[in-house]
Amino acid sequence: MRCLVNMKRTVFVLVLLLFYGVRGQEIIVLDADDRQPISNVVVYNADKSKTALSDFDGVCNLSQFQEGERITLRHIGYQMVKATKENLLKRGKVYMTLDAEQLDEVVMSISKWEQQRKDIPQKIEVINAQNIAFTAPQTSADLLSNSGKVFVQKSQLGGGSPMIRGFATNRLLISVDGVRMNNAIFRSGNIQNIISLDPFTVRSTEIIFGPGSVIYGSDAIGGVMNFYTKKPQFSSQDSLLVTGTGGYRYATANSENSFHVDLNLGKKEWAFLSSFSYNDFGDLRMGSHGPQSYLRTQYVVNGMGEGDVIKQNKNSKLQRPTGYDQLNLMQKVAYKPNNNWNIDLGLFYSETSDFDRYDRLIRPSKDGDGLRSAEWYYGPQKWFMGNLQFYQDGLRKFYDGLKITAAYQNFKESRNERGFQEDYLYSTQENVDALSLNVDLENKRMGNFRLYYGSEYVYNKIGSHGHRLHLGDNTNQPSASRYPDGSSWQTLAAYISGELKAKPNFTLSSGLRYSHVWINADFDHSFYPFPFKNADLSTGALTGSVGFSWFPRTDLQLTLNGSTGFRAPNIDDIGKVFDSEPGAVVVPNADLEPEYAYNMEIGVRKNFKDRSTIKAAAFYTYLVDALVRRDYQFNGQGEIDYHGEMSRVQAVQNAAMAYVHGFEIGVDVYMTENLSLVSNLTVTKGEEEEDDGSHSPGRHVAPTFGDVHLVWKNHRLKTDLFVNYNGEISHSDMALSERKKSYIYAQDANGDTYSPSWYTLNLRSQYQVSSPWTLHLHLENITDQRYRSYSSGIVAPGINLILGARYLF
Repeated sequence: MRCLVNMKRTVFVLVLLLFYGVRGQEIIVLDADDRQPISNVVVYNADKSKTALSDFDGVCNLSQFQEGERITLRHIGYQMVKATKENLLKRGKVYMTLDAEQLDEVVMSISKWEQQRKDIPQKIEVINAQNIAFTAPQTSADLLSNSGKVFVQKSQLGGGSPMIRGFATNRLLISVDGVRMNNAIFRSGNIQNIISLDPFTVRSTEIIFGPGSVIYGSDAIGGVMNFYTKKPQFSSQDSLLVTGTGGYRYATANSENSFHVDLNLGKKEWAFLSSFSYNDFGDLRMGSHGPQSYLRTQYVVNGMGEGDVIKQNKNSKLQRPTGYDQLNLMQKVAYKPNNNWNIDLGLFYSETSDFDRYDRLIRPSKDGDGLRSAEWYYGPQKWFMGNLQFYQDGLRKFYDGLKITAAYQNFKESRNERGFQEDYLYSTQENVDALSLNVDLENKRMGNFRLYYGSEYVYNKIGSHGHRLHLGDNTNQPSASRYPDGSSWQTLAAYISGELKAKPNFTLSSGLRYSHVWINADFDHSFYPFPFKNADLSTGALTGSVGFSWFPRTDLQLTLNGSTGFRAPNIDDIGKVFDSEPGAVVVPNADLEPEYAYNMEIGVRKNFKDRSTIKAAAFYTYLVDALVRRDYQFNGQGEIDYHGEMSRVQAVQNAAMAYVHGFEIGVDVYMTENLSLVSNLTVTKGEEEEDDGSHSPGRHVAPTFGDVHLVWKNHRLKTDLFVNYNGEISHSDMALSERKKSYIYAQDANGDTYSPSWYTLNLRSQYQVSSPWTLHLHLENITDQRYRSYSSGIVAPGINLILGARYLF
């Protein structure tokens, strides 16, 4: 009996030792940038007699390999890793780095489900975690600008308004983890909501060029920018998985100090990811070589009882005031009860300090000797989002994949302005509550045909209030709000799209969507005698797309895509009261209809023996019933009193058509294993046609822009020497509204405003000191050029040294 007990004990110990021996033979393979597990990593020895494969959670068992045996880890799209088994087990976690020469094969944006990029007929660009980490952008607006494929306008340092294919602001759609950020007060003027998103937490960004209304509905006319943030990481074992990132960035041009830390705690079924970022930006210094008119020679200070005083700027290259602070928080919780279900909760919060609108502060006074405004600043810009997503995978009767996304967002913003030597500070405060529910389904069981379909509901409630503060006695009085308080905007939509692989080298895609939009707004007559009591709009829109991707040869791809997009009027279009420019005021217009875009795009991609690639796309977009700001009659008057000044009346109207066309081309040349050349060029032309047949250049048509990069890298060091350049926009090619802004543009030989061409020479470098430590050293605008990007109020940074460090644990 004692022998039997001893035998059982011995067997138990051996099993236990074997179990722990096996568990002790496992490693987890992770992406070096976003820390996500990498599945299907092939692991083999020198003669490939032994092989292993990482599972869905990135876990790979090395028990079959000998202790001193040298092992290789390989995965398409990643750089190879070679090490001994002993070294790999000692690390426990192996980080693989993306290979820049490989395509991002899988994208999510077109259908909200994973699709092969080569099968998509529409142009789409991916900014992956590796590129984001290398460029170390200051804001998410800079993240887009650094790609070389999106033009970004800035009215102030706390800004960034993307322009894509001649469209901007509320004609572009922004989404975060599948939730639309656009709300009912997104305006046609330049916006800065994109800076609310923390670039430290973005793991990838996918940009759709051209209409995306079939999937995303209203506003997706010029393009869609999808930001995907980091995901919580589960543990493959019973023990707690602890990983995280710490980062710091310093820039000399605006004395930036940015701090970031995130922490991931993962179990088998639960995972938590917490993130904190803080940015401190000082006043921005411009370059030394450029137009003298860009210099900040004077600014306004309050004389402490003596009223406003214009002070001479001792350093005219320092743009006073432009600095601000920002805080970003993110908390994610993921629950995986089994292999078929995932439940994800994402909580986001962003808040800025007050930040000055620089382009308004440099406007000259009427006599031209002083400045028009003493104060013009945005109050704290706050954004909160709670996003709950349910995802089911597995064969069902009507679908193979199901996503249900419920989200709540709250937006808070305010505007504060006071004229020079004026007693009243006028303020408006806006609050938007946004609810959304999306149901998206995927069916991929029908042979070579994949079907995507779903529905969406969005509801926005707008709160808007105004007051004026008397500086003398510090008393508040009510004043006109910017929008109708209590107004609402909502939409209900359904869509269906499909992808048919008719042949191995030919894929056909098509989609259809119907959206209905309702607006209700009641106007307050306390301050303005509006000729109507309310705006009650109910309108629908049908949009579609069809296209194909064809590989006539393995090294040649041709794409063709036709699509339509629409934008329904929002509260900003229908109910806004504000000063659009000196001497002009925009008033509400309750009689508006949606605007529609019709787009055609052709693309080509040619690979030359895997040593170089050319990618090009040409497009043409026709916009009808365009919502534009034009002169208007308010109760029969062409001028009204606004903040004590007689101002020309304007309103948003369906008063124009627009034509935009152009092409984009990119070249990648891999000279050696370490050296490559990358270049991008975008050319866009466009104009608006009025009802009377007259033509004028489009306001958001960016100048010709591009870049050329010479990149060298090895396993530790990566450097990028590059040139950014922008073409000129002459006075005759400028939009009518831009020609009047002499305070932000240079003057040509005839004294007319124009936007000069410019270039900058730059250097980026990244060095991996050790597995956890990476250092950055960037030098921007090496020749210290003084330039202002088209339509921007603020002048771009001069020579700028950026230092950064990142630690992975």
